[in-house]
Amino acid sequence: MALKVIGAGFGRTGTLSMKAALEHLGLGPCYHMAEVIAHPPFVAHWTAAAEGRPVNWDVVFEGYGSTVDWPACSFWRELADHDRDAKVILTVRDLDTWFDSCQATIFNIMKAPLDALPPHMAGIARMARMLVRDKTFGDRLDDRSHCLAVHRAHIEDVRRTIPSARLLVFDVKEGWGPLCAFLRVPVPDSPFPRVNERENFGRDISAASGRS
Repeated sequence: MALKVIGAGFGRTGTLSMKAALEHLGLGPCYHMAEVIAHPPFVAHWTAAAEGRPVNWDVVFEGYGSTVDWPACSFWRELADHDRDAKVILTVRDLDTWFDSCQATIFNIMKAPLDALPPHMAGIARMARMLVRDKTFGDRLDDRSHCLAVHRAHIEDVRRTIPSARLLVFDVKEGWGPLCAFLRVPVPDSPFPRVNERENFGRDISAASGRS
């Protein structure tokens, strides 16, 4: 199954709400870091990708119709080249609140001692450190100005690279309208999903701890 939608936005930009929205529109299942947490073998794919080793994207996304969030958003360019008919959605939000959200959740996991984490989460944290902490943010997760500059540069890179007809820059606060118009699907009668990512992050970590 080729991807129909590629999420290029960094994690903590409403990606869990986007996952729910895309699945509601029939463009799922949608790949998200939550899928990696739920399926430990997936970590191997992303560790290989982070190390620059060849990855078969058809195998990685077998059974999935879309993707958002890290780790996949780190490879938006490669995925856009691989699935040339897929549309690209760049989720955005206020950058200062984005940074605060990261500090309260995923950045903490990337900074925690690995031996303090459940074995399952330690593997994910090791991969995330390599891909997000080191390769994306240069091991400067506490440097607000630096992280915001990296995020701004990422947004501009995506805007500059993906043709406008193929790209939607989207804040989940905008709701169904722009998303459905871009994807050329009917607007659902139900409200746009509003998933509390911090709340779900805590639940995911608790569930992972239970598997240790």
